[in-house]
Amino acid sequence: MKAIIFAAGLGTRLKPLTDHMPKALVPVGGVPMLERVILKLKEAGFTELVINIHHFGEQITAFLEARQNFGVTLHISDERNQLLDTGGGIKKAARFLDGREPFLAHNVDILSDTDLKALFTYHLHTPNEATLLVSQRQTSRYLLFDRQARLCGWVNKNTQQTKPEGFTFRPGEYKEYAFSGIHVISPSLLRHMGGGAFSIMDFYLQECHRTCIGGHFVPGLRLIDIGKPEALEQANLLLGKRSQQL
Repeated sequence: MKAIIFAAGLGTRLKPLTDHMPKALVPVGGVPMLERVILKLKEAGFTELVINIHHFGEQITAFLEARQNFGVTLHISDERNQLLDTGGGIKKAARFLDGREPFLAHNVDILSDTDLKALFTYHLHTPNEATLLVSQRQTSRYLLFDRQARLCGWVNKNTQQTKPEGFTFRPGEYKEYAFSGIHVISPSLLRHMGGGAFSIMDFYLQECHRTCIGGHFVPGLRLIDIGKPEALEQANLLLGKRSQQL
């Protein structure tokens, strides 16, 4: 099984930690974020990983080489000339990800207790071209799904902005979920992607009325976005009290 880890971000929310290191190598509970995600994927059975790099990318490659790539097949998708965002990052890495089987995409700054293999298996048994892991957490921005768990749109409750263009949000008509930063993608979707820098979420919202983009809600999902200082501190405290990895 294949997966891509988004590790190219500038990590501006974590300054000054990221003034001299990439966000992916910022430690949480004494272990770099990237190492935690790699080991979680490896434990779930993912044996071929792609990692995109940009900010202090040479530190990431040196880190991986020093640890013998953690015993998995590993490819580097180098974005040091241009940061491509999540959608553009997937498109650039397409030569490593294309094939007969879907691949999983995972933000480097997400810690969760989700069963990644179960998410992958769930996707295989749906008509979805992409399956997004979602949760019921408090936020101002929600993905909107119909009763068949198919993505229909997005809304910012504070500004009333909606996506895609022409979409009308009607309260009570949709299931409202927050995106986890973890998703499974079928290679067939790569053919619909353009080039350059673009957000994968904007791409999903643009395509959701033409193709099946589904959501997968896991009750009781525990998830922390450690790309923010307060969340990183929370994760450090949590991991200091528990022996098991998230």
